[in-house]
Amino acid sequence: MFEIQPSKIASAKNDILSGLTVALALVPEAVAFAFVAGVQPLVGLYAAFMVGLITACLGGRPGMISGATGALAVVMVALVADHGVEYLFATVVLMGVLQISAGVLKLGKFIRMVPYPVMLGFVNGLAIVIFLAQLGQFGVAGEPGWLQDTFMQGSILDVSWIEGSQLHVLLGLVALTMAIIHFLPRYTRALPSSLVAILVVSGLVFGLDLETRVVGDVASIKGGLPSFHIPSVPFSFDTLIIIFPYAVILASIGLIESLLTLRLVDEITETRGRGNKECVAQGIANTATGLFGGMGGCAMIGQSMINVNSGGRGRLSGITAALCLLLFILVGSSLIEKIPLAALIGVMFIVVIGTFEWSSFRVIRKVPRSDALVLLLVSAVTVATDLAIAVVVGVIVSALVFAWEHAKHILVEAREDHKGSTVYAVTGPLFFGSVTSFLERFDPSKDNDDVVIDFARSRVADHSGLEAIDTLAERYLSVGKTLHLVHLSEECRKLLRKAGSLVEVNVIEDPKYFVADDILG
Repeated sequence: MFEIQPSKIASAKNDILSGLTVALALVPEAVAFAFVAGVQPLVGLYAAFMVGLITACLGGRPGMISGATGALAVVMVALVADHGVEYLFATVVLMGVLQISAGVLKLGKFIRMVPYPVMLGFVNGLAIVIFLAQLGQFGVAGEPGWLQDTFMQGSILDVSWIEGSQLHVLLGLVALTMAIIHFLPRYTRALPSSLVAILVVSGLVFGLDLETRVVGDVASIKGGLPSFHIPSVPFSFDTLIIIFPYAVILASIGLIESLLTLRLVDEITETRGRGNKECVAQGIANTATGLFGGMGGCAMIGQSMINVNSGGRGRLSGITAALCLLLFILVGSSLIEKIPLAALIGVMFIVVIGTFEWSSFRVIRKVPRSDALVLLLVSAVTVATDLAIAVVVGVIVSALVFAWEHAKHILVEAREDHKGSTVYAVTGPLFFGSVTSFLERFDPSKDNDDVVIDFARSRVADHSGLEAIDTLAERYLSVGKTLHLVHLSEECRKLLRKAGSLVEVNVIEDPKYFVADDILG
């Protein structure tokens, strides 16, 4: 079993060498994602450079790598096809503004609402996506859809696979790359094993004149500096109607992927990043990228894992990756285009192995069935659709399971006190999921004329709970019986309409808490 054990020691040397390794792996992905989005390769490369540099400088998670991603590219393709690349640039600018707003409003904290099974499903799903993306590299270059299949899993089965000696060479080089990355750290950590593997495999291909696909077979990466460019779109309400829905979706996907990647890097490095600061940094980066002809981006889990596993811990690693990528575009394109894709495939396969939570196979039989279901569901939806939908589905299912389980925990115990009153003691939360069970526990026709309902061990959580209390009060009043409601919070008493006059106030004993209710505005 391959095990990735990243160094926990931060150093400038590790950051620089790790950044160089990341930059080499960024090139083919940025180019492929640009083609997936329907734009020119340089649009993806400029995005990888600018988003990577700005987030490395300003972001809330040192060591995390950002750039053009497939999760965003699959949303962009429809916009570019229908309205053109200029509308994409305008959308990316608006996307950045929305992300800045999310950071300023401190919405990044809501990533805490993502349960751990959803996090596991997200990690496993992305590992599978990265793996399937690499399989496209085993297709015949020039086949229709080959480049898209290289990094998108949608029609991977339609690829015509390479055969014979070319396949054997490719598999051998991939295996050699993975072996170097795995075994070299046992002997030395002076250089990142991923960088050494890329250099060794490249030298072997060049020295032995092996026939295998190289980066230059994907596209040329030669270009100049990005230039300032205001999107050539009409500044009108009609334009806003077109770009706003795309901007909201892209901003949401970008922040979800970035914040979940931030949490993952936090766990690996045993440090804590700043989510709201990362939201602002992502927003600034995308706003700037849209004004310089880039396709926008977000955090990249694959590149972040390469960086962390290669020893990158500080901001210098991300800055180095971005600047090296720019140097590749300006002066080093001829060399970079000769790097075998097999070396980069091997690096990404190691990333897949290190990213996938293999322990989930062991714990899936030990955790509650609902958690296991959420884990599998999120993984499947991530592979089938995209990250944002998968996380939303996972959170919704987890919330529904939580509500269902707690709905069963409402307990109502009845007794008769020394005054001849029927006393009900309520235990457990009263909310939308438990109100039906709560109301079924009372029978006004059979109770004594004087009834007391004690909420000392209960809490009214939402408007549904308030309505249930009002409904119960109306039932008792309709049969002419006296009802007393005790130990409700002050806010509950204010919000109750029908039962408000029945609440007995006890300043010393009554609890203080707030109720989630639309009436409060």
